[in-house]
Amino acid sequence: MRGYRATVGAYYLWQVAPHVKYMKKLIRTVDEARGILQVTTVDERWYVRSVTGDITGLPQYLYVPSVTWICGFYPKGIEFYKWLANKGWDESQAIKNAAGDKGSKVHYAITDLLAGKEVKMDAKYKNPSTEQDEELSLEEWECLVSFANWFEKTKPEIIVNETVVWNDEYGYAGTIDFVCKIGEEYYIVDFKTGQNVWPEYELQVSAYKHAHYDKSEVQLPEDVDYKLAILQIGYKRNKAGWKFTEVEDKFDLFLAARQIWQHENPTTKPQQKDYPLSLQVTTPVPEGDTAEVTPNK
Repeated sequence: MRGYRATVGAYYLWQVAPHVKYMKKLIRTVDEARGILQVTTVDERWYVRSVTGDITGLPQYLYVPSVTWICGFYPKGIEFYKWLANKGWDESQAIKNAAGDKGSKVHYAITDLLAGKEVKMDAKYKNPSTEQDEELSLEEWECLVSFANWFEKTKPEIIVNETVVWNDEYGYAGTIDFVCKIGEEYYIVDFKTGQNVWPEYELQVSAYKHAHYDKSEVQLPEDVDYKLAILQIGYKRNKAGWKFTEVEDKFDLFLAARQIWQHENPTTKPQQKDYPLSLQVTTPVPEGDTAEVTPNK
């Protein structure tokens, strides 16, 4: 293109959010030791890890969709669609995003609690939407109080918290919130800050159960039959403030959702685009604007 020059050299690789007025790059390292990354763009969530190519023998990236992304393609049920129709698209998306931000901050705080750290009411955690550290809201604090109450009452034995698991056979990966032992039973537990247990939550923990634990950051026991559960915290429909619900293994339905996801997303990599680090345009000087300069004697 005439009049345009891009500085040749280094380029940054950005994840571009389509239909958004600003560019957003979100690449979060989930497991640095094993080289697993989670790459997020608008409506797309990928897990990425470095593998050795079968033909070239050189390092290359393997991309697989996240469990939560796949589960989003499962029908949500008539009650959800009634709620969506009542709220409208814009309001429902705003509510969804706010709930996601709340859930993320609560998850971060729970990670600190399970690590034995003290979490104060005015503690700050990163809001994924603004990428700024923000104090816990009263509603978020209530979620943490109810989690602490559940933990003290149940006294689970911690196996692992926040671990990435991978399924090579069916091509997906995800992050388990909590693996614990309660009494003689092992549980895979997913934390939720909402008031409902939607069908996709059951598919989510089912997918975790059938992942490969040898690819998790902690070697998990594989000779046990894990039970699956959803722990709702900040629950407003009982006095306890929490609800622990065991759910059935519905891996067959997860695989059905995986097929729908594949049909709707035939590409195998997240959207990527290269941008030059600097730009310069050549502005021509209009004719007749050049003044004659007399050199000094």
